[in-house]
Amino acid sequence: MNQPRSVLDIPIFHKIYELYKMLHSYHSRIPKAERYTLWQKCENTALTLLETVIETGHQKGNDRLHSLYVISNKLDLLKVLIRLAKDTRTIENSQYLTIQTLIQEIGKMIGGWIKSVPH
Repeated sequence: MNQPRSVLDIPIFHKIYELYKMLHSYHSRIPKAERYTLWQKCENTALTLLETVIETGHQKGNDRLHSLYVISNKLDLLKVLIRLAKDTRTIENSQYLTIQTLIQEIGKMIGGWIKSVPH
């Protein structure tokens, strides 16, 4: 008999975990003026995504679907915050592109998960 997969084993969890580690690795290179404002918001949003994915993995039906939409909205917020960080020169273009690539992958995974939930 197959055992249920742990939430910590699902691919989207690993991608968001990787995203947070990446954001955190840039922390010391962020200008002080933005480190504890805009950048802290970026890191906190990534942590919220991680937390919500764990919660979502334990839910069923409409609760799961609602949580997936919350994740999608938080990811959209993170996209805007990261773009703002680039536009204010808080991060370099190369960092922006690396982060955006990972965010796009996560977005596709969320979309697939939403489609897989019966509604």
